Amino acid sequence: MEFRHLGNSGMQISEITYGNWLTHGSQVENDVATQCVRAALDAGITTFDTADVYANGRAEEVLGAALKGERRESLEVFTKVYWPVGPDPKGKNDTGLSRKHILEGINGSLRRLQMDYVDLYQAHRYDSFTPLEETMQAFADVVRAGKALYIGVSEWRAEQIRAAHGLAQQLGISLVSSQPQYSMLWRVIEGEVVPACEELGLGQIVWSPIAQGVLTGKYQPGQAPPAGSRATDEKGGANMIKRWMDDDVLTRVQGLAPIAGDLGLTMAQLAVAWVLQNRNVSAALVGASRPEQVAENVKAAGVTIPDDAMRRIDEVLGDVVTSDPSIVAKSVPAQRVI
Repeated sequence: MEFRHLGNSGMQISEITYGNWLTHGSQVENDVATQCVRAALDAGITTFDTADVYANGRAEEVLGAALKGERRESLEVFTKVYWPVGPDPKGKNDTGLSRKHILEGINGSLRRLQMDYVDLYQAHRYDSFTPLEETMQAFADVVRAGKALYIGVSEWRAEQIRAAHGLAQQLGISLVSSQPQYSMLWRVIEGEVVPACEELGLGQIVWSPIAQGVLTGKYQPGQAPPAGSRATDEKGGANMIKRWMDDDVLTRVQGLAPIAGDLGLTMAQLAVAWVLQNRNVSAALVGASRPEQVAENVKAAGVTIPDDAMRRIDEVLGDVVTSDPSIVAKSVPAQRVI
């Protein structure tokens, strides 16, 4: 395993980071989820990312139980707050980045994780309905209470990150990371978010580097998705992956196989290694529904893709790549979820 600093902070994290979105507490049983976490630890992964909303809190519970007994100081554990969590019906303050929701959110996450603190506490989306000053003050109080060491954001626009960073500096806390979607097929952060983060000292913790599994090459143009794959999962996976299930996209992706083969990599390893070529990326988030997937993904650590291969990737994918930076704004909820 290779390690990188998270932004300009002094904390190092494993450049392959294990994330349990869409799997733990939802797609796979708890014992298999635990086996995946153990496989991650065995492969040298020390950094784990989750969120309170994943499987309505169950993902945090599964991760906490799986890490029980590990030396806490040797791990970096990340979680997030924004979306509603808890029993139905949800309350009017059970979403967003208000002081109330953030302070209640961190307490709930720590209880489910069975931990005293998290290394990174992230705003899962931007909250257009709460003053940013209130949000950042609440995060500062979480840090000062020793419940989180660093602060991050997820799917924020460049100007929102700049504003938050300025407030963080005034409050004396460390805003060190951004967690956006990023892959060969989804490059919307390259135009604005990455340059802003490079200037401010934030690192990217990128999710979906293999585009929901599409970049593994297992989805063939003109054929039904394999049984049991994410594209057939009606709990959420199928909805997330549908943007890529187009024959033109799938045909282009198959053209990546020779490039991966020339480098001695699987297509999934090529996809993970590709995002790690971006110097602003601190870590690539990978998930797994089977322990052996973890062992395969970590082989992307430390890989350098030659410039000519990077150019070939761009040529193969051509215009199926999404790169419009304005798309980032569409991830900000236009109204309260509740």
